[in-house]
Amino acid sequence: MEDLTRPATHIWRLFKWGRVLARHGALRIIEEERNTPASVRRLCRLARLGTRQPKVPDYAAAFQAIGPAAIKLGQALATRPDLVGEEPARNLLMLQDQLPPEPFGLVQADIEASFEAPLDELFARFDPEPVGSASIAQVYRATTSEGREVAVKVLRPGIGARFARDLETYEWAAAHLEALGGEVARLRPRAVIDNLKRWSNRELDLRREAASASELAEAMQAHEGYRIPAIEWERTNGSVLTLEWVDGIKISNLDALRGAGHDLPELARRLVLAFLTQAIAAGHFHADMHQGNLFVEADGTLVAIDFGIMGRIDRRARQWLAEILYGLTTGNYRRVAEIHFEAQYVPAYHSVDEFATALRAVGEPMRGRPVSELSVGQMLDGLFAITRDFDMQTQPHLLLLQKTMVMVEGLATTLDPEINMWDVSAPYVKSWIRDELGPEAAIADRLREDTQTLLRLPGLIRRIEENFPAKGGAPEQPPLPEVELIFRRKPRSNHWVGYIAALLVGGTMAWAAVQMGLLG
Repeated sequence: MEDLTRPATHIWRLFKWGRVLARHGALRIIEEERNTPASVRRLCRLARLGTRQPKVPDYAAAFQAIGPAAIKLGQALATRPDLVGEEPARNLLMLQDQLPPEPFGLVQADIEASFEAPLDELFARFDPEPVGSASIAQVYRATTSEGREVAVKVLRPGIGARFARDLETYEWAAAHLEALGGEVARLRPRAVIDNLKRWSNRELDLRREAASASELAEAMQAHEGYRIPAIEWERTNGSVLTLEWVDGIKISNLDALRGAGHDLPELARRLVLAFLTQAIAAGHFHADMHQGNLFVEADGTLVAIDFGIMGRIDRRARQWLAEILYGLTTGNYRRVAEIHFEAQYVPAYHSVDEFATALRAVGEPMRGRPVSELSVGQMLDGLFAITRDFDMQTQPHLLLLQKTMVMVEGLATTLDPEINMWDVSAPYVKSWIRDELGPEAAIADRLREDTQTLLRLPGLIRRIEENFPAKGGAPEQPPLPEVELIFRRKPRSNHWVGYIAALLVGGTMAWAAVQMGLLG
C-alpha cells in the first residue's frame, strides 16, 4: 500500500507548500520564467487558484511560514541567483532563522533523557527562558556545577523526524524536475537537495557541530582577534551542545559597538581576513556567518558561534579559488578562464578565449567603478549570468562558499560602508598564492610527491591509475537516492493505476478545498 500512497502524500505536501508560496507571491517568478517546463507552470497555476497575491513577492516570508526545512532550503537558494533570479536571491538572504520556542518542559525532558540524569545534577542553574530560538535548536544560559557560565544548545523536540519527512518530498520533487531535462537538468536540482540534506543531517547531530568548532578553533589559533568558544565535552551529546558563554556585543548592534569604542572599519577588515584564512588557508570555514552568530568582546576580539553549517574545500580547489579571485582583481581573465577549463567547470568543447572574453565583460565594468560600488555579490551575479552560455553545471561544493562570501560582504559593508573587499582580499590572496604556488612550494610539492611515488610498489601504482583516473576540480558527487518517477514506469507494471489515482485524488482535494474556501 505504501507504493500507492507515497506519491499522493508528496503531491499533497507540495500543494500545501505551493499555496503558501502563492499567498506570498512567490510562484509568479516560476510561471514567468521562460525555461519553466509547461507541466510545472500548470501546477503553479493550480496552486495559486483563488489566492490573493501581493504585488511585491516576499520569498523569505513564504519559506519562513512553511517551516524549518523550508528555511534551510531558502538559505541554500539564496546562493543561487542563476536558479531563482537576482531579486529573489537577495530577498532570501534576509531569511531569519527564528521560530517561536518549544515549551521548556519538553526541552528539559529531552535533555534529561539524552544524559539519563536530572537537569539539576547536570547544571547548578538553568534559565528556562531561551536566549535564542532557531529552526533546528534553542539556546539557553546555564551555570555548570563547577561555576562556569555556559550556553546550552538543544535540538527542538521531534525536529529530526520533521526534517526527514520534508526532505523526502524535496528529493521526490527534485527528481521529477530533473527528469524533465533541458535547462532544469543543467541546474541539477537533485544535487542541490542532496547538499541541503547533508548540511541538515550535520546540523541535527550536535556532536558534529562541537567537533567542527574544535577543528576551526585549532585552525584559527594563530589568527589574532578571532576566537571560538571552548566546548564543554562532558555536557555535549547528539542533541545537546554545551559551550562557553560569550560576553560580547552582537556585531549587528552598531551603536553599542561605537559606544564601547570599537573601530568598526578595523572590525570589518578582520572579519574579511578571518573568512579568507578559513576558506583559503584552512579549507574549513564557518558557513553561517550572519549577524546573529558574531560577537565583539571588550578587547575587540571577534567571537563566532553556531557551527552547524561548515564548508570544506580541498587544497587543489583552494588553489584554483585563490587564482580566480586574484585574476579577477588584477584583470588576468585569460588565466581565470584557463582555471575553469583545468577544473573541468567548463566543458572542453568551448573556447578558452571566448570564455575569457565573457569574464572580461563581467570584470571590467566593476574594475572601473568607485570603491563604494564594488561588490563580491555583483561579481557572483555576473559570473552566474554566463554559466548558461558555457554549459557550466552547478558545482555543489562551492555553494556554501558563495553564500558565505555574500554574507561576509554584507556584514563588512554594514560595519564600514567604504570598505573595498578587493583591496582587503588581494594582498592576502597574493601572499597565499606566492607561498602555495611559488617556486619553493612547487619544489617542495614535487619532492614530496616523488618520494611518495618511489615508496609505492609498481603494481600498486598501475592499479591506482587504472581504477582512479584523473578528475577535475569538482569533487565526485556522492550517489543520489533512488527516486521512483511517476511518469517513468515499465509497461508491464500495474502500479501506474495507483499513480494516476494519486494525481486524481490530489487534484480533487485541491479543487474541493478551493470551492469550500478552506485554502483561499
